[in-house]
Amino acid sequence: MEPIPMMRPLNTKILLALLLVLTAAAALLLTGCSTVSADSTRYIGATQFPPSDPSRVEILRREPKRPHERIGEIVLRPSGDPDVAEIEKKLREETARLGGDAAVLVYDKTRRMGTVVTGNWWVRYRTPIYWRVIIAVAIKFTG
Repeated sequence: MEPIPMMRPLNTKILLALLLVLTAAAALLLTGCSTVSADSTRYIGATQFPPSDPSRVEILRREPKRPHERIGEIVLRPSGDPDVAEIEKKLREETARLGGDAAVLVYDKTRRMGTVVTGNWWVRYRTPIYWRVIIAVAIKFTG
């Protein structure tokens, strides 16, 4: 009969490295990913302006009294739980890409976008899917 090989104990450094990697992976999974997707559309017939500086783009809650031209529309769809600064950064970038000086927020709501049905054929569970949608109009000041 051959002797049964004994397992050697893991080196403490290897064990600590493994624990560190597992902790980092768990932290990434628990925090999740927060993203903001954006689509921008230039209005037909609107003047095309060169891109502007995103740091100079204003975010407004209502249409300004100053003379301006509407140049396009931006639709943002945040997923996860992004902070306000991340949403505003994306809005400024898209407005600047269109050549705008400001973005006027016209819609910011959470809408039901669909339903996920799970379960088998005799017991079904319905879970609604909600998305936040933000719509802004990019404007260029004229004067």
